[in-house]
Amino acid sequence: MKLEAIDYTAENAAELFVKSLRETGFGVLKNHPIQQESVQSIYDNWYAFFNSQEKENFQFNVDTQDGFFPASVSEVAKGHTKKDIKEYYHYYPTGQCPAELKAQIQEYYDNANTLAIELLSWVEEYSPEEVSALYSQSLSSMIEGSEKTLLRVLHYPPLEGDEELGAIRAGAHEDINLLTVLPAANEPGLQVKTKEGDWLDVPCDFGNLIINIGDMLQEASGGYYPSTTHRVINPEGADKTKSRISLPLFLHPKPEVVLSERHTANSYLMERLRELGVI
Repeated sequence: MKLEAIDYTAENAAELFVKSLRETGFGVLKNHPIQQESVQSIYDNWYAFFNSQEKENFQFNVDTQDGFFPASVSEVAKGHTKKDIKEYYHYYPTGQCPAELKAQIQEYYDNANTLAIELLSWVEEYSPEEVSALYSQSLSSMIEGSEKTLLRVLHYPPLEGDEELGAIRAGAHEDINLLTVLPAANEPGLQVKTKEGDWLDVPCDFGNLIINIGDMLQEASGGYYPSTTHRVINPEGADKTKSRISLPLFLHPKPEVVLSERHTANSYLMERLRELGVI
């Protein structure tokens, strides 16, 4: 498996991107519309938020799943027993958000969602006819008007050396949704599992955009597009005293969308959230 950044502006970008998704479960884009300055500003502002007491005023809502999730309730990846070493904030346009951060994060949400819709259209365009026949509707229409698409602001705190044995920043897992759009984080650590079972570092050059397939696209495509296992490790040789900020957008269909004979988007999501211990 080899991951190389694809130039978003190239004439054959769509074809190369979908080919990379098909072969590795991941695609990495450069020269894309998401501005580095915007991402860096979001990282800086939310780093300050996570290091303030203000976050305690935005405790998560169990029913709506928005707000601040402290490390004490962090996820346990499916098949793992140790909590991930992280805290995070779930942002939905209709959910709670610090007033001073709202406009900036909403602008990013809109821009990233627009790009993600385009990427889904690329996937549609280069899906073989027999795979397209499995889609109950076009992939882009699955998320049109969806209120379930989630922007998660992740904070992986500095490692102090007394972490629980076996705990890492994010255990090996697959995402639940259709596609995940992720600006390269401010610190390394993201790895993808190859078909041979090895772990490969994902290019983390700041400015790259990393996109991976989630379980819902795998389900909708009958397995043609594989949901690839990935993790965030405590990287050897890196400065473990630094925080790591990450900003994944999880593209979710509307709840009633039919993914397969087995699942709607809602039934699939509820199944996975129960496995994660979130609900």
